Amino acid sequence: MSRMHSATPLPATGEVFLDARGDDRALRASWHQEAGVVVLSLWRGRTCSGTFRLAIEDVPTLVDLLRNGLEDAYDGARHSFLAGFGAADDEVC
Repeated sequence: MSRMHSATPLPATGEVFLDARGDDRALRASWHQEAGVVVLSLWRGRTCSGTFRLAIEDVPTLVDLLRNGLEDAYDGARHSFLAGFGAADDEVC
């Protein structure tokens, strides 16, 4: 018996993110306030291959992780860009 489920409509408070690897992979994130969770589900085409229910009180920690990672990536790209022009790290155009 397969544990994968057919696609269901995404709630109005959700979003779909395509996997960088392609192959029709996606992550769906949807709020379910009535249950007190955010559901993260992995999709391959129209088939759900797994879900994770994140308690609403844990969402700020996830958001902080993503924001900090984005800031680090931006800082790294900025330093690489400036180094490519021979500029000091603290120079501003």
